[in-house]
Amino acid sequence: MQFPIRPALARAVPTLPTGPGWHFEIKLDGHRMILRRTDDGVVCYSRTGRTVTSHWMDLAVPAMALPPGTVLDGEAVIWNAGTADFGAVQARAASTLDRARALAARLPATYAAFDILAHPDHGGDALAARPYTKRRAALVDVLADVGPPLQPVLATADRDTALQWYETLQPQGVEGIVAKPGSSPYPFGGRTLWRKIRHADTTDARVVGTVGPRRRPRRLALLPDTESRPRLSAPLDAALAAWLGALLADAPTTGEHRTTSGETYTALATDLVVEVLAGTGRHGTLNVVRAR
Repeated sequence: MQFPIRPALARAVPTLPTGPGWHFEIKLDGHRMILRRTDDGVVCYSRTGRTVTSHWMDLAVPAMALPPGTVLDGEAVIWNAGTADFGAVQARAASTLDRARALAARLPATYAAFDILAHPDHGGDALAARPYTKRRAALVDVLADVGPPLQPVLATADRDTALQWYETLQPQGVEGIVAKPGSSPYPFGGRTLWRKIRHADTTDARVVGTVGPRRRPRRLALLPDTESRPRLSAPLDAALAAWLGALLADAPTTGEHRTTSGETYTALATDLVVEVLAGTGRHGTLNVVRAR
């Protein structure tokens, strides 16, 4: 297994799939994180492959209880007054190391694991190729010996139960439900097998470039899921620009391009995806909410 991996993604759909073989998990409002136990320690990777261990030592240290060769996929979540606080997660991720330690002491994180890709007692790296049902059983078994703050997310094979979670757990920070075929292997980098419904009035858009300084872009060039040509976002506020600039700092440039309306942007080779307000479609301004 090559690191950083390309994590599996879920495709947004209006309703949960029906029929046999589907399994459902709650989707918490956090930051995607691949957690890898090596021979020497623990490495935490962001969705885009950046090493973020130093900002999440309250997860890395307890993960030392895992045997070397373990790889988990999940979300870094911060609970605040009984609900998942995405603002606290984003503040931690964008802070300096000293500030990250102070924030961790005040609001420690939880790792909500939803998949296991490798484990020495469950086939090593070959575990990722096994069906979801086998991986889920291995995940629950492995984390039972570790305990909080590393925990498996709630999951069920009953669609009605999943819909009840969707309808009742939003106040606790459950932003949606992810559906996965029980017989499927882990779909590295894919967005075709997993499906998701979510409460947030947002849609996904892939970042294809920037306007302005790379480390503090003024606007993003975006390719929304439902469109075939890039458009520029609305101007970014300072905090969001700084956070996105850090995520895009190492992305290679591929030249200067123009949108169909003639606006110039610097094209980037990146897999970064952001959320934009759902109402800002083909004829509206793309207002960026956050990075995923």
